[in-house]
Amino acid sequence: MPKAPACKRTDGVMGCRGICPSYRAYRSEGPSRYACGQKRCQICDLFLKCDGNLCPCCGYRLRTKPRGTKYKEKMRAMKVAPSVR
Repeated sequence: MPKAPACKRTDGVMGCRGICPSYRAYRSEGPSRYACGQKRCQICDLFLKCDGNLCPCCGYRLRTKPRGTKYKEKMRAMKVAPSVR
């Protein structure tokens, strides 16, 4: 596995402590990162794999759902599809 680069916010201005690479999540084969359980920190600018709703690095709330309309529709379709069967 390649070495995880440090987050983009290591300047300390926004609260990032630079420990993000130990929680960094890599792209999986699944349909979307959010569907695979990954969460995004807008402050550290990384997808993370961790428990809870707060970033372990900066303490900000993690995004667990996509923001874009196109991707929201994909997530809704994935949640509806298993119950239709």
